[in-house]
Amino acid sequence: MRNIALLVSYDGAAYYGYQSQPGGNTVQNKLEEAILKLSGEEVRLTGSGRTDAGVHAQGQVVNFYTASSIPAERWALALNSRLPDDIVVLAAAEVPEAFHARRSAVRKTYRYAINSFRFPDVFARTRVFHHPAPLRFAAMREGLSHLLGEHDFSSFTSPLSTKPHHIRTLYEASFTVERTGPGGEASGRGVGYLTVTGNGFLYNMVRIIAGTILQVGEGKRPPSAMADILAARDRAEAGPTAVPHALTLWEVEYGPAWALDWRSPYI
Repeated sequence: MRNIALLVSYDGAAYYGYQSQPGGNTVQNKLEEAILKLSGEEVRLTGSGRTDAGVHAQGQVVNFYTASSIPAERWALALNSRLPDDIVVLAAAEVPEAFHARRSAVRKTYRYAINSFRFPDVFARTRVFHHPAPLRFAAMREGLSHLLGEHDFSSFTSPLSTKPHHIRTLYEASFTVERTGPGGEASGRGVGYLTVTGNGFLYNMVRIIAGTILQVGEGKRPPSAMADILAARDRAEAGPTAVPHALTLWEVEYGPAWALDWRSPYI
């Protein structure tokens, strides 16, 4: 049996999330159906992480075992012709038998998009959260700095979390403004991205961070409150869970032992 890894991008607006469900309308279901059509095999995909309903992915990684002799470099094009338009396999590679898309991952990056202009962008309505009031961008950055490092993130996960512990390490927690209005960044108007990179994430963790840092941006909490919320280890101390459609699983990184050789999807 061969182990094939896929680099997958998808718009999650039409799906009930990544992970397979009885109703079938998930990204995993669509990928497995496409593999069945192509190779005649019923496979079970392993994903690098579960994305909720409405959440997108720029760089989801999955792997599966196959007896097919189809060359690795042909899987992407062959699967794309059998997938809906909102799911694209960007690359494929044959990997060692022990490779596991989730357990072998060492870093994951998520990005949450926020538009604080007065009016929404109609073309980005399924990818960006619209916040019609100005935001305190500098305060948001200061607040996020308190999350860096290894912490117990119990305050930033759903009570439904089934993980044995909530200790995670964040390597990056930043907010960058890509486009601003008159007056520049000081106006509080713009399209910005909350980017978090860590060794793993808990259920709803990024969306709760986003909902809480938005309160800092609104002036409802001081930046230092982020440290206090962490220390409390109590979900009730954090802000709301932000809407899912502005969240994207951006990138998944693996250690040198796996050396995934993705051929560029852009040539």
